[in-house]
Amino acid sequence: MMRFPEEEHPNKAFGWAARDTSSVLSPFKFSRRATGEKDVAFKVLYCGICHSDLHMVKNEFGSSVYPLVPGHEIVGEVTEVGSKVQKFKVGDKVGVGCMVGSCHSCDSCTNNLENYCSKMILTYGAKYRDGTITYGGYSDTMVADEHFIVRIPDNLPLDAAAPLLCAGITVYSPLRYYGLDRPGLHIGVVGLGGLGHVAVKFAKAMGSKVTVISTSLNKKKEALENLGADSFLVSRDQDQLQAAIGTLDGIIDTVSAQHPLQPLLELLKTDGKLVLVGAPEKPIELPALPLLQGRKVVGGSMIGGMKETHEMIDFAAKHCIKPAIEVIPIGYVNSAMDRLLKADVKYRFVIDVGNTLKATS
Repeated sequence: MMRFPEEEHPNKAFGWAARDTSSVLSPFKFSRRATGEKDVAFKVLYCGICHSDLHMVKNEFGSSVYPLVPGHEIVGEVTEVGSKVQKFKVGDKVGVGCMVGSCHSCDSCTNNLENYCSKMILTYGAKYRDGTITYGGYSDTMVADEHFIVRIPDNLPLDAAAPLLCAGITVYSPLRYYGLDRPGLHIGVVGLGGLGHVAVKFAKAMGSKVTVISTSLNKKKEALENLGADSFLVSRDQDQLQAAIGTLDGIIDTVSAQHPLQPLLELLKTDGKLVLVGAPEKPIELPALPLLQGRKVVGGSMIGGMKETHEMIDFAAKHCIKPAIEVIPIGYVNSAMDRLLKADVKYRFVIDVGNTLKATS
């Protein structure tokens, strides 16, 4: 017997969903599960718009299940906790990032790397343990196992904290894991978008000299004056590239469009590391000679585990790292998606769910 989304669980919920690959989002009634003994339920106040939300509503990854409620940069206020919840109480400010489940028993999980668990459950558009589909943060409420709940420090504004739960951890994790967090290193950041601008802020807070690498010269002033980068390199300028050969200890590459890796590898010092966090649709050519000539490494990284996510949010609070955001009402979400496609945002849209969702119900 088919059950409708609003009838699957006991708690009524309301959000905005895409119904098909047209990607148009509109009001949607559904339901959330009852708060289990280890669950934390919260009222959603803000939700960031990630570029992957755009891919998902269009089914560009080929895995979307409709109706689809996007959103995995979710923050709000706890309204209910299960009987076995120990870390949170009603009224706490909390968040949920890209995942809401994992197996808890594989090598990845036991090493605090739930993000690499083969049974990791995405916050939206995935099948939960009870067989129902997960719904994201473009909605009025959220419920998740306390293991995947993050406490938001008091000195971090909730709207600016939201993008840290995806964009923040996505750049923080590789900086830490690949040893690019030591003071005095020279770090390159490729691409100055939602991920890149946060990478600049984290690397600077870790004590690095930072060079922004971009195809667009018109981002130079922004990088140097507003974000605090030390230098700016136009990746299409051969003279600039030549002058910077062998100067970087590591590079965080946030670009998801097709782009050549060889010029980036040549910028690295001996033993330098190029870390990809963007995901181009087609395979990227990887020349071997630049790797051999400097014992260089090309690696990848995807979000981060929960232990590291807690560390990241505390680090951001300590160093006053706040993504640059544009707060929007939920009714503007389709226009925001159109602008995101054109990279017309500095640098992350955040939906004011708490104040604007009710007006659309």
